[in-house]
Amino acid sequence: MKKKAAIKIASFVLFSIVVICLILLSVLFIISGGFIKQTYLEPWSKDYAANHSDPRVRLAASGLLAASNHNMQPWKIRLDKSDNRVFYLYADSSRMINEVDPYARQMMISQGTFLEYIAVAGKKEGWSTKINLFPNGTYDESNLAESMDVKPVAKITLSKAQPENNPLYEATFLPDTNRETYKMEMLSSSQVSVLESLSPGKGVSIKLYQDEANLKKIGGYALRSAAIEADVERIMDESGAIFRANEYQKNKYRYGYSVEGQGTSGSMKHILQGLLTVFPSLNTGKAASKNFIDYTRTSVDNTPVYAMIITSDSSRSAQVESGMLYSKLVLTGHTLGLVMQPLSQVLEEYSEMSIPYTEFQQTYAPNGGTVQMLFRLGKPTKSTPLSMRRDVMDLIIEE
Repeated sequence: MKKKAAIKIASFVLFSIVVICLILLSVLFIISGGFIKQTYLEPWSKDYAANHSDPRVRLAASGLLAASNHNMQPWKIRLDKSDNRVFYLYADSSRMINEVDPYARQMMISQGTFLEYIAVAGKKEGWSTKINLFPNGTYDESNLAESMDVKPVAKITLSKAQPENNPLYEATFLPDTNRETYKMEMLSSSQVSVLESLSPGKGVSIKLYQDEANLKKIGGYALRSAAIEADVERIMDESGAIFRANEYQKNKYRYGYSVEGQGTSGSMKHILQGLLTVFPSLNTGKAASKNFIDYTRTSVDNTPVYAMIITSDSSRSAQVESGMLYSKLVLTGHTLGLVMQPLSQVLEEYSEMSIPYTEFQQTYAPNGGTVQMLFRLGKPTKSTPLSMRRDVMDLIIEE
């Protein structure tokens, strides 16, 4: 009798634990926003751009899918009222990341990624896109934010062309960044040739590194710079301020960081989001710094190839052209079964990063050039979720 009673008690305790766990998981799921519609993913639908009759808006909707610094999507579009085939791209000064990108170099690269996606979508829709950079002159660097508001990055002029079935267009609907581990496989000579052929010349070049010495050296710089960044409170706070802990925040803001950036998806995403919403300290302070360093170490240890985009100067036009080239690499990489992830820390220009920044530039751009982008690439071990995107109409400047 005592044995049966003990079994009943144990069964009841086990059942109670299971019920409590299910209740807790349900609560976390609700806190995460697991039941609400993910409007921040709508721009990834292939039908999204087609909802707009103006071809300029449709192309801007495609541009919206491009990579951007900190996923800030720092773009504004002005439609020319006198010519329905002309529109202008402006850098959104309200989306500057002043601590980590004090000279707005990454922001200018992001303008280029957007422009290249527009050009690719244009070919699919039967438009030739003529892109004229800084048609009203470059910025007044002493008054940068205000200058961004009045001087466009580019004038885009459309003209009719034969629609093309471009595989790069299909790749625009794939995630632009994969932060997961990569297969430790070197690129084939044909893959290297395809990627290097994308370089437009004229002072913009691509360098690929997959030899052991450079993998170790570049990986060392990535870890060193990540440790520096993790120790600078204002930099970490700036990133933390744009972290979206749950579905409610992602639908509200539709830009910045989220747990998807770390490859978390499915039920685990909602569990993690619920925990981070209830306990935000899990992703702040020392915890955030440690997570950042550990994540960088895992990336470095699972990177078969590093790549750089190097320009002969660091003019605003060169920065934009670097972004255009990066988008070409991302999209072409998808067609080759390759994915990419920027490792930008060592290229950031705040005071604490000055020593590794200078060393890195002198090592990999020794003739007075500038390494505009450093990124890892390879074959993915797993897919990565789509990231937040704003509504295209939020980009349109109302006049």
